Amino acid sequence: MINAKINGMPVQVAEGTTILEAARKVEVKIPALCYNDDLEPWAACGICVVKLEGSPKLVRACTTPIAEGMSVITNDPDLVQTRKTVIELILSTHPDDCLACPRNQECELQRLAAEFGVREQPFPKMLRGLPVDSSSVSLILNPDKCVRCGRCVKVCQDMQNVWAIEFLGRGANTRIAPAADVQLNDGPCIRCGQCSAHCPVGAIYENDQTREVWDQLMQSGPEAKTCVVQIAPAVRVALGEAFGLKPGANVTKKIYTALRRLGFDVIFDTNFAADLTIMEEGTEFVKRFTNMATGKEGPLPLITSCCPAWVDYLEKYYGDMIPNFSTAKSPQQMMGAMIKTYYAQKAGLDPAKVFSVSIMPCTAKKYENGRDKTMWSSGQKDVDVTLTTRELARMIKQAGIDLVNLPESEPDSPMGPNTGAGVIFGATGGVMEAALRTAYTLITGQELKDVNFTGVRGLSGIKEASVHIGGTEVRVAVAHQMGNIAQVLEMVKKAKAEGKETPWHFIEVMACRGGCIGGGGQPYGCTDEVRTARIRGIYDADEGSTYRCSHQNPYIQQVYKEFLGEPCGHKSHELLHTHYESKPLYLK
Repeated sequence: MINAKINGMPVQVAEGTTILEAARKVEVKIPALCYNDDLEPWAACGICVVKLEGSPKLVRACTTPIAEGMSVITNDPDLVQTRKTVIELILSTHPDDCLACPRNQECELQRLAAEFGVREQPFPKMLRGLPVDSSSVSLILNPDKCVRCGRCVKVCQDMQNVWAIEFLGRGANTRIAPAADVQLNDGPCIRCGQCSAHCPVGAIYENDQTREVWDQLMQSGPEAKTCVVQIAPAVRVALGEAFGLKPGANVTKKIYTALRRLGFDVIFDTNFAADLTIMEEGTEFVKRFTNMATGKEGPLPLITSCCPAWVDYLEKYYGDMIPNFSTAKSPQQMMGAMIKTYYAQKAGLDPAKVFSVSIMPCTAKKYENGRDKTMWSSGQKDVDVTLTTRELARMIKQAGIDLVNLPESEPDSPMGPNTGAGVIFGATGGVMEAALRTAYTLITGQELKDVNFTGVRGLSGIKEASVHIGGTEVRVAVAHQMGNIAQVLEMVKKAKAEGKETPWHFIEVMACRGGCIGGGGQPYGCTDEVRTARIRGIYDADEGSTYRCSHQNPYIQQVYKEFLGEPCGHKSHELLHTHYESKPLYLK
């Protein structure tokens, strides 16, 4: 342990702790712009400079380890002026259109300028007039607003291992752009949105589609469509943060009420479609697992397919492993297909007159809606528009709805009621746990006494577990945060190349750290502490559910009896399954 002083206050921290981290121990906040808890600090912005007693030098608190006996000064007139000057220099190359910026009131640069009382701009403006890249349906890149903090690059390269964006140019001409200076949509980008979630300003942000939704909600007369909406598992434990609630606060039933007040005609829950996904994907796994000696149902390991960013990554980087991929669509797309077929039939509606909206924690879901022709399985586009959690928060605020004090309500039937297995889809390990709960029953014909598979929970980047089902060992792995995925896949490929048995039978993959609860469309400021709170909210909802296994959902049983027939049957394959193909990293 290291003993030192921060502004005269004693502090004891582990060796290797930075000054910035040590200051937090004594409730001292050192301002920074390039620093983020998810990333290795690299001292780009210079706002976190501090003084060391007895030294004339200023050091950067984010990268300087605190040493034994060190006495650190974090605040005096010189430091305040230095930091203010750095902020003014950054502002000299930054547009002043805060009122029209997607990060207005949620911008870290704007907050710093307010905290340091910046009222004038002493340096001449040096805007470069760089073009906005809106080629992607998921994300928009505005390089003129970039403050060159590098957070998006470090996320894309270090956390996600995608390398879709990088620094181009040198000195004053440095800019952030897609690799090879192509359009964002034409390169390796997998649309996960982690760059937008980590950008401190409005340089990268989700493609806002709220206008399209408002236009439909406001329609009347013969042009009006029936507006149907679904909400994803992870949205319910994060949306409250936009309204001052703590991370993990479960506002599910308030969301149902808010959506009705916005004007939606029918409220469904993606948790129901997650239960449906388990019936399809779980059946697919059981068929492969029980026939692994012959391989006639497909190779093992089976790899989950709920995450569209991961699907995009697989098609671009691991096309040779497509046979291992589950053909089950994501819950979003299954629900979209069922809304415009099963529900439309029951309600006597023309599918062409149904407007289907999904509320997702993810920017890649916008891309998934038009990923291939199987996303039109109903004869129409199955999901017309996807809004992120952030977009829904803006709509609720625009409508003057007081989310926190709303009364609670229930979703509509038959595709609203859901199980605990459906809700845990929002957390890393949740898809695997939900699948194992049902796979046990499908294989043994018996119900589990304890449905908790705790070995696949938590924020470890790669989790492994071994469970026994009907006397047979099932080896599973869970990987989240794209940078961890290649390690798992390479181990599988190595075993196959050497003619050995695969290390695992079933693998769950989610592109974002923590799973969907940490998705690129969730409220800003996500840290591991926030992720842990959201995950706790997810599992609290699971534990409070009447049914905790997907196959127990009476409405799932009803939909197979009335409409689908059987899991992985002919009709469900037409509506609920998809296919994959290798894609080039760069489009010509």
